[in-house]
Amino acid sequence: MLPLRLTIPGGRPLSVLAVGAHPDDIEIGAGGMLLSLAESQPGLQARYVVLTGTEDRRIEARNAADAFLPGTDLAVELFDLPEGRLPAAWDRVKEILERVAQSCSPDLIIAPFRGDAHQDHRVIAEIVPTVFRDQLYLAYEIPKWDGDLGRPSLYFPLSADQARRKVELLHKCFQSQKNHDWWDDEVFLGMARLRGMECRAPYAEAFVCTKSLISC
Repeated sequence: MLPLRLTIPGGRPLSVLAVGAHPDDIEIGAGGMLLSLAESQPGLQARYVVLTGTEDRRIEARNAADAFLPGTDLAVELFDLPEGRLPAAWDRVKEILERVAQSCSPDLIIAPFRGDAHQDHRVIAEIVPTVFRDQLYLAYEIPKWDGDLGRPSLYFPLSADQARRKVELLHKCFQSQKNHDWWDDEVFLGMARLRGMECRAPYAEAFVCTKSLISC
């Protein structure tokens, strides 16, 4: 496979927008990528937007953003829309994302996948392409009991150390989730190993990209 590199003409810093329905969505879906970008992209500009969460969960989200994007120019926006009810709050989600789009023009957007079985994830995935039309949009995947994993079109390879660091930070940042039967090393590392096998890497995160531009 031909590797594509996230480099910006003129040498300016890369800017990234990460959107999640719930605290931990972004980190489960793209935590390894964020850790790698924070390390490899000098001056990385990052913006976090998480749409639901109790006060305690929003604290977790804030701490996770700092942990997964250390040393970056980071802005975090946390909202308390009703979890599991974003279809009923569609107008509010649209309003929030439109406001974000009016205030920034990121090079890369990381957000949920349109084919995700969770209704909150789908709402965001439906709206993101309507308010951001000229950005590279990578849709992350989140394993769940619904069995909704699709066929990704883009992979971000991770070393064994990066994959394990991601899982270590998931446990550290999201203590509220540790009692869930799906929240364990085997799920996270097993998923990453499977995607790594598909792109000939030790581990990987996988994304769906429906539209991209190639230039030479």
